Amino acid sequence: MRTQSLTFDEPIHIAEGLDALRNHRFQDWNDHPPLARLWCALPLFANSEYLINALPLLGPEGKISDFSPDPQAIAVRARSMILVFGLILGLLIWKTARRMFSSAAANLALALFVFSPALVAHSSLATTDCIAALIIFATAAVLLWWRKRPTLARTAAFGLVLGLLLLAKFSTPPMFVLALGWMLVLQPEWLRLNPLRWNWGKMVMALLIASFVVWAGYFFHVSHLQIQDGMLTATFPNRTPFEHKVNFQHLKLSMPLPAGEYFQGLWRVAQDNKMGHAAFFLGRISKRGGFKLYYPATVLLKWPVMVLLLFAVSCGLLLAHKIRVPAGLWVMLSFPAVYFAMAIFAHFNIGDRHILPVYPFVLLVACGVWEAAVMRGWARKLMVAAVLLAAIDSLRSGPDYLSFFNVYVRPSEAYRLLTDSNLDWGQGLLALRDYESAHPKDEISLAYFGSVDPRAYGIKARLLGPGEHARGMVIVSATNLSGQYLDDPQSYRWVLEYPQVGIVNGNMYVFKVP
Repeated sequence: MRTQSLTFDEPIHIAEGLDALRNHRFQDWNDHPPLARLWCALPLFANSEYLINALPLLGPEGKISDFSPDPQAIAVRARSMILVFGLILGLLIWKTARRMFSSAAANLALALFVFSPALVAHSSLATTDCIAALIIFATAAVLLWWRKRPTLARTAAFGLVLGLLLLAKFSTPPMFVLALGWMLVLQPEWLRLNPLRWNWGKMVMALLIASFVVWAGYFFHVSHLQIQDGMLTATFPNRTPFEHKVNFQHLKLSMPLPAGEYFQGLWRVAQDNKMGHAAFFLGRISKRGGFKLYYPATVLLKWPVMVLLLFAVSCGLLLAHKIRVPAGLWVMLSFPAVYFAMAIFAHFNIGDRHILPVYPFVLLVACGVWEAAVMRGWARKLMVAAVLLAAIDSLRSGPDYLSFFNVYVRPSEAYRLLTDSNLDWGQGLLALRDYESAHPKDEISLAYFGSVDPRAYGIKARLLGPGEHARGMVIVSATNLSGQYLDDPQSYRWVLEYPQVGIVNGNMYVFKVP
């Protein structure tokens, strides 16, 4: 948490959380539900000294420089709150694995969790990805807990979890629908196929409680929705109205809408997904994020080899019935299966964080290998060796775990495969400041990808615009080097004609230009 500068999304999440807590407003960046934002802003909002002005990103300046007292003080306090969720996720994986397999298998899952770079990275950043991974895994686990004894108290608890699920990220409503579907048909013994005997009452109860939780997450705001003369107008407390043309010219409608900001944010994300997002994949750029193999390839490139091997072996053993299939395992695995399928067909190909909720389920399955190894001394030693190798593999990328790639990817070539939050999310400014201090006589130019003005961290390097050339030490962020978001993807690739003399923080490439 203390070694990485604020990533691209963090200032926006923190600023929006502060705005919501102080002004009860959800306006400028309403593309995420408020759970993570409110949580990470809690240690900041009571003290008016803490401030981030994220509005420059909406204007021509394009970089955030207005931090009080300084970006690192804000980052550490906000990130410490997300760390709590990371620790809870580790504990929940352990408890679920112990219930499904054994204590020893649970310890294996926990060891793999500790040495998983993606989980370490996103448990250390003030973003929504760790919370989404936690709540989706918790939804699946609590569903099985409810199924064993579907009492009213457990139904109410499950409704609470479902409400938090909707507040975690706008990619979770399909998980919400899936959970409600399972809730209808699941019985303690197996499934009930007769619709007349489904759990309608308990499902409705959970739905109502979840809806109340979402409404509470927006401070019980009530919006007003009106459709007239082909124009939809929505008014919200403490912010400007939202207007949008619709095709229903003769329709007239006027109604209150609890938590209207949630539905406006969900609509916005759906529109963004329809329009697509610029993506970089194996040297190719798609302005609309159209790579169906993006996430399968990202898994092979970014997730630890040992975890993938153990997962594959465990799947084989489960399918061959060499180890006992735990009750409810296939119900749990329906959640990552649906989520991964959604990611493949989405137009947001910008980082393995978008499939991070799948990873805890991979750990849960992978630890099942222990059940086959427990009776064989050589196999137990092999498991210990696998964990040690996973540890070595993970630690070689520290402290910048965000830029981790598997051992068969050379760090100097990683930018040719994947960029954005897979490798370079703007997290290297603290390391760059140290690099500047260690090279006081060098003339340094910087092409930085991120939402923060490098000068907020005391960076003195000359900022290099697209297409500009410079001499001396030229440092280019991996995302700028790939050209993923640039009008001309070749803007900074002229530096490739010169020697690459180093990598700062795993994500910023140093070239020496005579």
